[in-house]
Amino acid sequence: MIAPGEDEDEITGMMVSEIDHFCDRHNISGCHFLYVDPEWHPIIKRNGFTNWLHHSYIWQNHGYQTFDDYLKVFNANQRRNIKRERKAVGKAGLQMQTFTGDDIPKALFSKMYTFYESTCDKFGWWGSKYLTKRFFEQLHHDFRHRVLFVAGYSEDDDRLPVGMSFCITKGDRLYGRYWGSSYEIDCLHFDACYYAPIEWAIEHGVNSFDPGAGGRHKKRRGFPATANHSMHRFYHNRLSKIFLSYIGQVNEMEQLEMDRINEDLPFSQGNS
Repeated sequence: MIAPGEDEDEITGMMVSEIDHFCDRHNISGCHFLYVDPEWHPIIKRNGFTNWLHHSYIWQNHGYQTFDDYLKVFNANQRRNIKRERKAVGKAGLQMQTFTGDDIPKALFSKMYTFYESTCDKFGWWGSKYLTKRFFEQLHHDFRHRVLFVAGYSEDDDRLPVGMSFCITKGDRLYGRYWGSSYEIDCLHFDACYYAPIEWAIEHGVNSFDPGAGGRHKKRRGFPATANHSMHRFYHNRLSKIFLSYIGQVNEMEQLEMDRINEDLPFSQGNS
């Protein structure tokens, strides 16, 4: 977010200095930057912040032309599983459709809020319901060009979907996703949240798809563990000592975890 031509190191130093003064005045225990841009990572590190390694599950487009090209990277067993999961949605009497930009029916924005609300309620305090119905409805006016909806329609009623996922797209990247359904439908979650967005991404030249937090089941669907970093500074001595004493070991363990996940991806030998 720094303008071209400006000294990024100098501006970051000024920002950190103000953060330090603010935290000192208000007795704040620490400052934390999450999902740090890789290019900014060494700059904020030079300003006294310490790295904490995490991982996300990110799909990468390796020049796929079709969804079948993507399927070819898997071993035979997982290829059959993915095909079976997509067929299960059709056998349940559903047809999947994708909408973006001006093609999105306006009613889908408020419908997505209904699904979002019910999914958050279902998962209790894990599902933090902080977006409002007005937020979703306002997307239609201001940001529908960034929205991708994947909707599953029943053959018996094509007025509103029985399940949907909500993604955001910009340039060559796709991010997901909230989702929900009116009732349990076998494999709809996998198709709406992973397979259909990947198919759309391939068709539209998207290079990477971050499907959202959590879920080891992502690795079986072609999402390798991919490093991301947060940067931290603690102003309370005790917290700082604890963090600095163990963060090296924590990062080593996290790297081992990523390595193990990626060694177990269900890819064919030539794609592992």
